[in-house]
Amino acid sequence: MTQVLSPDDPLEGLPSRARIAELILGGQPPRDTYVGWQHYRSHYGLLVPGPVISLQRWPMIPESRKADYDLYRQLTNANLPLQNTPMHGQVGKLIRRRMRGNTMKQDDPTRAGIMISGWGNYGKTASVCSAGAVFESQWLELHSYLNPGALPGARDLHAPVVYVSTPVTATPKSLCASILGFFRAPTRKTATLPELVRQVSDSLHDHGVKALILDDISRLRMHRADDQDVLDLMRAFMSLDVTLILTGVNIPGIGLLREAKWNKKTRQWEMPPLESTRIHGLEITQTEHRFELIEIDRFRYTTPRQIQAFINHLEGIEQHMRLLNAKQGMLTGGTMPEYLMRRTGGVVGLLGRLLEDGTQEAMESGKELIDESLLDEIVLRRDEPEQPPDEPVIPIDPPAVDKKPRQVKRRRNSVFDDHGPAASDTG
Repeated sequence: MTQVLSPDDPLEGLPSRARIAELILGGQPPRDTYVGWQHYRSHYGLLVPGPVISLQRWPMIPESRKADYDLYRQLTNANLPLQNTPMHGQVGKLIRRRMRGNTMKQDDPTRAGIMISGWGNYGKTASVCSAGAVFESQWLELHSYLNPGALPGARDLHAPVVYVSTPVTATPKSLCASILGFFRAPTRKTATLPELVRQVSDSLHDHGVKALILDDISRLRMHRADDQDVLDLMRAFMSLDVTLILTGVNIPGIGLLREAKWNKKTRQWEMPPLESTRIHGLEITQTEHRFELIEIDRFRYTTPRQIQAFINHLEGIEQHMRLLNAKQGMLTGGTMPEYLMRRTGGVVGLLGRLLEDGTQEAMESGKELIDESLLDEIVLRRDEPEQPPDEPVIPIDPPAVDKKPRQVKRRRNSVFDDHGPAASDTG
């Protein structure tokens, strides 16, 4: 939403100094708690940019309010909104379709899940959380903000969406503790795994949970027995009338569902059969067929449609920025789109970081405008998008260690020996 200056008050609509301080210092509670998730859902996208003021109208602002306006501009420029990019729209469409179907099922005991994969800074978590927030708001409104499955007289929290980050060293117990921690539910240290699983099952049902978002799922490594047990536990959750939404970096390559290859013709991940299926014959139906995998891509700049999508994204960011010398086409005119694509490789997170740092530099330098020469001063480290990072290597069992120490032979032309520099053969 853009606020236009009135001729009488140049700062009409600018929050008070106390409100600006509240927005900056208030902070945000952790999203992996009920209170934090509700704060995110209720405040998502509500920050209104400050009024547009040109350098010519800057002297009209009272001295006492110039600092307030600069502070609010910094707050606005540091919170560039999530644009409706093709990648973001693809994730939202899949989640809406899956949630609509799963919440209407009555006889199917298992709910199909979703996996969102992509490299770092591709906007996976932002896209999934925004789609989850939209679903929850619509679900609450549909049921008049009441839990349709609550027992009479019960006062349990109604939480259609639960967001949890996968524990760093995941075990079935730690995953259960993380889910229960979302509700701040008390747990006993001596509780057994079956007791924790039953408590999680009761909590998901009592709170009316319909979607369970597990972020950073790529922390799992299938060479660890605990991680395999965690995957089995997650599959068990899918029979609790809950849609599992998993997000992580390079999910096809970490062995979560086994090594996958990208088919350029079908533009889909193809997962070869597991070796163990020759014995058990059940793993394919229990893993691969229960999830739909979607890969978030970066912006491309090849076809006219791809170019236009990138320019539309830049235009949305440009309208949100607040710089005194800003002009129309600051990010979309001339060679700026090509420059930004070259600097960031089309990665959404890197683009946002570059432009956020650029607005700070523009304000501090007094230039109040973003151009290529200003952005050249911003250091942006990134991996080359055309060559993604190597897939994580899953280690195998280490070879047996020979207890007998081996004598290390010294090289003939060594420059240093154990006692210091050695005499050179050519000296």
